[in-house]
Amino acid sequence: MITVKIRTRIIIGFLLIAGAGFYYLTNWILHDLRPHYLKSMEESLVDISTLLSSLVAQDMINDTNITDNLRIAFQDAYKRTLSAKIYDHVKKEMNIRVYMTDETGIVLFDSDSGKDEGRDFSRWNDVYLTLQGKYGARSTREDDNDPTSSWLYVGSPIVAHTKIAGVLSVGKPAKSINLFVVHAKNKIIIAGIIASICVIILGIFLSAWIAWPIKKLTDYARAIRDGTNPQLPQLGTFSQGGHSEIGIMGAALEEMRDALEGKKYIENYVQPLTHEIKSPLSAIKSAAELLNEEMPRDKQQQFIKNIQTETGRIQNLIDRLLELSLLETRKGLKDIEQIEIPLLLKEIIESLKPISDTKSIKISLTSDAGFLIKGEKFLIRQALVNIMQNSLDFSPTGSEIKIRLQSETPFLSILIEDNGSGIPDYALDKIFNRFYSLNRPDTKRKSTGLGLSFVKEVATLHHGSIHIANRPGGGVTAKISLPLL
Repeated sequence: MITVKIRTRIIIGFLLIAGAGFYYLTNWILHDLRPHYLKSMEESLVDISTLLSSLVAQDMINDTNITDNLRIAFQDAYKRTLSAKIYDHVKKEMNIRVYMTDETGIVLFDSDSGKDEGRDFSRWNDVYLTLQGKYGARSTREDDNDPTSSWLYVGSPIVAHTKIAGVLSVGKPAKSINLFVVHAKNKIIIAGIIASICVIILGIFLSAWIAWPIKKLTDYARAIRDGTNPQLPQLGTFSQGGHSEIGIMGAALEEMRDALEGKKYIENYVQPLTHEIKSPLSAIKSAAELLNEEMPRDKQQQFIKNIQTETGRIQNLIDRLLELSLLETRKGLKDIEQIEIPLLLKEIIESLKPISDTKSIKISLTSDAGFLIKGEKFLIRQALVNIMQNSLDFSPTGSEIKIRLQSETPFLSILIEDNGSGIPDYALDKIFNRFYSLNRPDTKRKSTGLGLSFVKEVATLHHGSIHIANRPGGGVTAKISLPLL
């Protein structure tokens, strides 16, 4: 089954609606264009016929030879060479026809070489209606089989001595407007194409504007699925005041996230915590039961010390778990400040000196510049302490831990390298899991298994990352990357 993205649906729907609108609008304009040109031409013919009929009427009143004067005038006009540029069309010859009839409709003069002189035009509408004192006009084809051969005629009465003494009719071929119609149609089609392209671009931008916040919410939901602890994205105008549909959807996703994380907390913490506390509680219970029996003083002190040790272990586990759980529920940074990483690392190295001196481990720091980052100093410090504490725990006596800083724009990478035994292959993909820990070489005991989980949460909260891998020559490289200021 083919799935269509909402963005594609919006574009297709928008284009179909706009395309249909443009098609019907353009089609209507094109079909209505020719009649408008014909109306304009007819109006000009009315003016010309009225003017010529008035001139002929004056000649008739003055008993002037009307037909001879008209024939001479038109012969001279037809001989003239024209070069009139009308917009994109150059007019080179006169294409107007004039004929005059008497009061009975008999043609007395025809500018078209006199071909219809003597004929009875009394049945033609331009003559018939004009002789009755009405507006007379007609459209007639020169060739019945050629629709483009139509001529438009408009008649005007020749009024002499208060009587209609005849009709003067002026005609023009309808095809004379074809060039203008074609030119106008081409312009309309080009304008329609340009408008269509603009509509397509507008449709793309409109669909992107609508689909963008939906994509943001989709990415947000996937980030929650992947456990990256994202923040609810800014949705611009869609979420202003939280009253839009997209804003309400975002708020609903955030509420769902909180509810799911509450359930996930029980699943991820309660069961592992129960398992981790079970062992020290068993040891405390056994020691307490043995203390009820008669035993030497030194044995009693040994069991009391065991109870204190296991109690401290439980207390440490709970404290670290609380730190991690509080960090995981955070949706942003607090108390943000500029942190000079080399200076912070020197402070940490100094604070760990009692432990490193005990194992005769040298901690060296290599830094080329005073790298600055922005974040919560307490969290960054605690994360670096956790990593370095791990390195000290797994490093053999008399070895060296090297700390290097390098810029990998836009990140600062902090590399902590030790010479320990490395991480077993089966544990590489588990070291960031909560409560997962390996036995320390010296004590053969495990830690809480929450330190590296804490480091990962701190890195994610600062939009950074943590990566731990075995070194080819032995030992481990821990690389924490944080955005440079």
